[in-house]
Amino acid sequence: MDAQQALGKAPAKPRRGWRLMRKTARNALPWVVIVAIFVLWEFVVRAFAIEQFVLPAPTAIFAAGWQWRAEMLDNAFQTLMTTVVGFAFAVIFGLVGGVLFGSSTLIYDGFYPALVGFNSIPKVAVIPILVIWFGIGTVPAIVTAFLISFFPILVNVAAGIATVEPELKDVLRALGARRWQIVQKVGLPRSMPYFFASLKVAITFAFVGSIVAETVAANKGIGNLMLVASSRFEVPLAFAGLLVTSIMGIGMHLVAELIERRTIGWATRGVAAAGQPRT
Repeated sequence: MDAQQALGKAPAKPRRGWRLMRKTARNALPWVVIVAIFVLWEFVVRAFAIEQFVLPAPTAIFAAGWQWRAEMLDNAFQTLMTTVVGFAFAVIFGLVGGVLFGSSTLIYDGFYPALVGFNSIPKVAVIPILVIWFGIGTVPAIVTAFLISFFPILVNVAAGIATVEPELKDVLRALGARRWQIVQKVGLPRSMPYFFASLKVAITFAFVGSIVAETVAANKGIGNLMLVASSRFEVPLAFAGLLVTSIMGIGMHLVAELIERRTIGWATRGVAAAGQPRT
C-alpha cells in the first residue's frame, strides 16, 4: 500500500517543476524576442554597411538616447502627459457613449452614421483647425489623442451591451427588471472584456495622435524632438524618440492588462488556464 501511494505521489514534483519551467519560459520569451530583434538589427546594419542616416544601428540609437537623455526625458514626460489626458477623456466619453449606443437603438441609428463619417476624417487634417482654435501647444495634442482613441472604445462597449441575448432580456423583464437594470447587471459586465480589449488598441492610437500633433503644432514633446532631429539629420536621435515612445506604449498596455486582470479575471481565466498542462 505504501509503495502504491509512493508511486501515486511521485509524479507531483516533476509536474510542478515542469509548470514552473514553462511559466518562467513564457515570462522570459518576450525579452528574448526583443533582444533577438536588436541583435539581428545590429548584425544586418554592420554586415551590409548601411549608412547611419539611412538606418542607424541599435548601439548608435542607444548612444544618442543616452547623450540626449535629459531632453529625451523632458519631452517624453510631455508626450506621456498629453497622451494620458487625451486617453482618459476618450475612456470616459467612450464608455458613456458606448452604454448609450448599446442600450438604445434610437440613439444608435441616429448618431452612429455621423460618428463613422467623422472617424473616417484623417486626424492630421483636423490639427490645423485645432491650432486656429487653441493655438500651438499642449491642447491640440490632447484633443488629437482623444479624437483618435475615442471611437474604438465606444464601438466595443456598444457591441458588448448590444449583443446581450434577447432571451436573457426577456427573462429579466419577466422577473421585473427595467432597461437600466438589465444594462447595469448584465450589459456592463458583458461589455467589460470588449472594453479592455479596446483600451489596449486605443492607447496605441492615442500615442499616434499625440506624436502627430506634436510634429505639427507643438514646441515640446517626442514628436517635436523627432522633427528637430530629422531636420538636423540626427537620425539615431529620431529613432531614439521612436524607441522611447514604444516603451511608453508598452508600459500603458501593461497597466491596462493589470487592471483587466484585477477587475475581470473571470473573463480571462480560461485563457490563462489554456497554457497549463492538465493534471
